[in-house]
Amino acid sequence: MYWLVGLMSLALIGLIVTGLLLELRPAYARHLQGWFKPAMGGQLVVFVGALLGLLWFGIDQVMAQTEAVTAVGSEISVGLGLAIIGAGIPTGLSTIGAGIAVGPIGAASLAAITEKPEILGRTLIYLGLAEGIAIYGLVISILLLNRI
Repeated sequence: MYWLVGLMSLALIGLIVTGLLLELRPAYARHLQGWFKPAMGGQLVVFVGALLGLLWFGIDQVMAQTEAVTAVGSEISVGLGLAIIGAGIPTGLSTIGAGIAVGPIGAASLAAITEKPEILGRTLIYLGLAEGIAIYGLVISILLLNRI
């Protein structure tokens, strides 16, 4: 099982390194055109294959929680750990989305306020709507934590 995780990690690191290389040196992409697409396709196939293998071989360990965790010092099973991570993902992704939304809205609202100060209220409403995305994710995470 650990070899599948290692294979997935290696494929993911390869994709990240290749993306950073092409981002930092775009002229280098002309030299890579002959083998770039097959290499990226191969890494993607290895990653998806390892992910499916991990799901196929590891699903029994995730679902193998036989007793409920009741005592304070007892071990956390893999299933409970994955459930807690799954409950935290909506907060993380919605916070990233809110950050992406607030940046341009804040810059545009500052530019608009310098020209017309009387539209401050409208810009605050738009900014609040963008911040609401993060609050929705937090509410979903709280609801999921109550289910665990």
